[in-house]
Amino acid sequence: MDDYSQHFSVDSFWKKLRRYAITIGREAVEKALVLYFCLMDPATPTQAKTVILGALGYLILPLDVIPDLTPGVGFSDDIGALSVALATVAAHLTDEHWDRAAAQVQEWFGEKA
Repeated sequence: MDDYSQHFSVDSFWKKLRRYAITIGREAVEKALVLYFCLMDPATPTQAKTVILGALGYLILPLDVIPDLTPGVGFSDDIGALSVALATVAAHLTDEHWDRAAAQVQEWFGEKA
């Protein structure tokens, strides 16, 4: 994966998620939030943060392999990057990261059906 970390900023991350949450989908938003909360955790090692920055930077980048506004598939490459990052840093994800992400997703999407 190329280095997309330079595209990450906290403001851009929140703007993108708020604007495209419905389009991206509940599960992908939750993945992005888990990674974000792991990134913000001072206990997360630098190596894991580097992986997370790359994945979240790719999510924020408006021009990627599959343009985000392509109907039906626009965020599929972003979801793939988030999934790979989650698998890579899984040992550093805590219940708190998952709980905070779940609470935010519930606030935006409501109870899971």
